[in-house]
Amino acid sequence: MNETVRQRTKISDDIRYAGFDDTELEIFESQFPVEGISYNSYVILDEKTAIMDTVDKRGTEAYFEELSRILQGTEPSYLVVLHMEPDHAANIEKLAKMYPDMEIVGSAVAGRLISQFFDSDLSPRFHAVNDGETLSLGKHTLRFVMAPMVHWPEVMVAYEQSEKVLFSADAFGTFGALENNEEWIKDAPHYYFNIVGKHGASVQALLKKAAGLDISVIAPLHGPVHRDDISFIMERYDTWSSYRPDRKGIFMPYASIHGHTKQAVLEFAKELEAAGETVVTMDLTSEDVSEAVEQAFLYDRMILASSTYDLEIFPPMNDLLHHLKIKNFRNRKVGIIENGSWAPMAAKKMREYLESMEGITIAEPVITIRSAKKSTDEAKFKALAEAMR
Repeated sequence: MNETVRQRTKISDDIRYAGFDDTELEIFESQFPVEGISYNSYVILDEKTAIMDTVDKRGTEAYFEELSRILQGTEPSYLVVLHMEPDHAANIEKLAKMYPDMEIVGSAVAGRLISQFFDSDLSPRFHAVNDGETLSLGKHTLRFVMAPMVHWPEVMVAYEQSEKVLFSADAFGTFGALENNEEWIKDAPHYYFNIVGKHGASVQALLKKAAGLDISVIAPLHGPVHRDDISFIMERYDTWSSYRPDRKGIFMPYASIHGHTKQAVLEFAKELEAAGETVVTMDLTSEDVSEAVEQAFLYDRMILASSTYDLEIFPPMNDLLHHLKIKNFRNRKVGIIENGSWAPMAAKKMREYLESMEGITIAEPVITIRSAKKSTDEAKFKALAEAMR
C-alpha cells in the first residue's frame, strides 16, 4: 500500500486501515466507469482484535500482506461483517480458514448470505447480533446499528464508542482510488445515486440513528476516511436521500440518431442560458447512463429529448428512463421533446415512463419536431421555456 494512503487512512494507533486501493479498475460492478476504487477494511487492535470486513478478490494478496503487517502475529478474535456484497466479503472464507478460532459477527441475514457464497459451513462460528447490541473488545466497544437496504438487506453499521468511529458500510462512500487523492464530493453523487440512491427511505432511517451518535470519524467501505467534513457529508446525504434537488438548473439529456434532435437541444440550451438558466446537456449516445442518472437527481428540472426509433423511444433514452425508474427518480418537473419523421412516438412512451414515477410534473407543451427544427417551431420552444421556470 502507498505509504501516503496508509497515513491518510490511519484512524488511530489502535484502529488501522487494512484495505486495498485498486488503481487499475475501470468498470465497477461491470457497469460503472471509475478511476479506480478502494475496498476498505479496518482492524481494531485490543485485548480482543476485530477485523472489520474484508476486500474484493482483486485485492486478496495485498490485503493479507497488510493484515499480516498490522496483526504482527496476533490472532483476531472477531471478523465483523457489515456488508456481504462480494467486493467486501470475498475473503471471509479464506480468513476463517487462516484463523480457525475467530468468531464471525453480523446480522442474521448476513449469516444466511454467508452460506450462499461459500462452500465451508461457517454457521457454527457465526454470531448474529441485533440492533443496539454491543461487543466489548477491551478498551473498545462496538455498538451495532441495523441499516437494512443501505443497500442490501443484511447491512449494518458499527459505532466504536471510545474513539467515536462510525464504520458505515457502503454509506458515505465514493468511487475513485485513494491514491488519486480527490475530494470526496467529486465522485460521491455518482456513487450515491447509482449504488445507494434507490433506497432513500432506508438512508433516512440510518441518518436518524446516526444523529444520536457522537461521531468523530466515519470509516466507509469505499473512499476516504472522514474527519473534518462529517457535517457536510450528512447534509448531502440528507438532501439526496430525501429526493430533493442538490442544485437549481435544467438537465437536458438527448438521444439523437442523425443529429437533428441534438441540434435542436443545443440551440434551445443556448436560449435558456441567455434567459439566465443553468443548463447541462448530455449526449446519451456517447456518455454512460450512470452519469446521466447522477445529473438527473442533482438538478431540480429536466428536459428529455429523443428521436423515435421503431415506433419506440430511441434506446439510449429508453435506457436512461429505465434506470431512473428503478432508482426511484421523483419530485421533479420534466419537459419532453420528441422527433419523428413519419410516426413520432417517443413522447408518448416517455410520458408513460414519467407518469409511473412519483411526484413528476410534466411541463406543457410537449414538443414534436418533424425531422428537423423549423422557425415555425420557435413558439413551442418559447412556451416550454416559460413552463420550465
